[in-house]
Amino acid sequence: MKRPVAIAALAVLAIGLVFEWPSPAAQAAAETVTFQKDVLPILQKNCQGCHRPGQIAPMSLLSYQDARPWARSIKNAVVGRTMPPWFAAPNVGHVLNERRLTGRDIDTIAKWADAGAPEGDVKDAPPPVQFPPDGWQIKPDLVVDGPIYDVPAKGIVEWTWFVVPGGFTKDTWVTSIEVLPSQLAVTHHVCLSYIQHTPEVPYNVPMLPRPIQRDADGNEIRAPRGERGGPPPAGAQAGNAGAGGRGAAPGGAGFPGILGVIFGRSAGTALIEECYEPGRPPADFRPYHAAKLIPAGTDIAVNVHYTPNGTAVRDHVRIGFTVAKEPPQRRYIAMSTSPPSDPAHFVIPPNDPNWLAPPAVVTFDHDAELVGLMPHMHVRGKAARIDLEYPDGRTETILDIPRYDFNWQLWYDTAIKVPKGTTMKAYAWYDNSAANRFNPNPNATVYYGDQTWEEMHFPSYGLVFDDPTVDVRKAVRVPQPAPQRSGN
Repeated sequence: MKRPVAIAALAVLAIGLVFEWPSPAAQAAAETVTFQKDVLPILQKNCQGCHRPGQIAPMSLLSYQDARPWARSIKNAVVGRTMPPWFAAPNVGHVLNERRLTGRDIDTIAKWADAGAPEGDVKDAPPPVQFPPDGWQIKPDLVVDGPIYDVPAKGIVEWTWFVVPGGFTKDTWVTSIEVLPSQLAVTHHVCLSYIQHTPEVPYNVPMLPRPIQRDADGNEIRAPRGERGGPPPAGAQAGNAGAGGRGAAPGGAGFPGILGVIFGRSAGTALIEECYEPGRPPADFRPYHAAKLIPAGTDIAVNVHYTPNGTAVRDHVRIGFTVAKEPPQRRYIAMSTSPPSDPAHFVIPPNDPNWLAPPAVVTFDHDAELVGLMPHMHVRGKAARIDLEYPDGRTETILDIPRYDFNWQLWYDTAIKVPKGTTMKAYAWYDNSAANRFNPNPNATVYYGDQTWEEMHFPSYGLVFDDPTVDVRKAVRVPQPAPQRSGN
């Protein structure tokens, strides 16, 4: 009766001799997390878009040699969920491009750092990501040369417009648009508007929308009852108006009304369309089988805004387009809207930790698909929410940002069918208290303005229409605010 047991024991011994049970040291080696095999794929997927030369992040994470000195910082950032930056509340709305790391990815990076950041075998590494050359995120078919701006080492740089030749000799459907400054460290934004060419508008000349006078703290000086452009009191200073920070540029006082001429000939759908802002990706319409029409003869008005950081630099803007190879199935437009911005409607009291701005409201007069959303506030921005009110009476929250961060202007991809008659309302809250570590002065009364120490509520969104011939100028409608009585 014992013979079968003995045979089984011999069989087990034979298997052990052939396959050799792994030793404890071998098991530990197999469980070791290494950069090349385990961490690099996570960085390629989630981090290298920003963490590479020529992009916004302060260090590259393309190689082990790049990443090794930052291992502990990388662990702290991902465990604390400050990286990758992402602020939309989970399980709310229809956000498609969530950038949160999975718990498994976070655990992998933490184990790697805790183990001393071992490199591992380079043979285990995935192939390097092939990024487009020259700093582009999308390789362009067509590049338009944008303005050059000499950013001063210090001082206030006002919003400045340039017009550059678009070079569009025929109606052109474009499938992506990327705005690429060369000096990301000082670039607050670069945004585009599309205008029909007209001979009286000069190319590459800096232009201010209006003269602005500021007090010693940099706040805009307002005339009585809150109108802009009041007489400058003692201590007032003019903001830089153009290249080189030379004060009043020709576009300021030398071309009164020229921007009215420009935007009276708009070939686009909004004053502000595609932008570079920190964290905002290029506008890519290809996933929606859509394109944007740029008519023949269109020039590009480029709005630049810089924040000096102590070093004078020269910025050169380039604009890259990919061009449709065949007529598009659908049409894309970019839109932005704002609530009433006059001091009767928009004024943040001192030391208010949770001020709610008037909502930015738009009504859709055509069936559309809402494919992207982006709130925009400045340093006192605290939280944001966007709701849809449907014609049948339903209300739906489609984006909730419980913790807004001005340092990252993120675009949230969506795919929401919006029937004609739907109203979209964008809400914004502000923290003007001392608890806001970015707040330059909690004792200030804060008005709507261009600079980061002033405030904005200026959400952007992208729409796609199934009919490429739709009259996009009649697709949306912004209600006008009720007039305010004097003293209110």
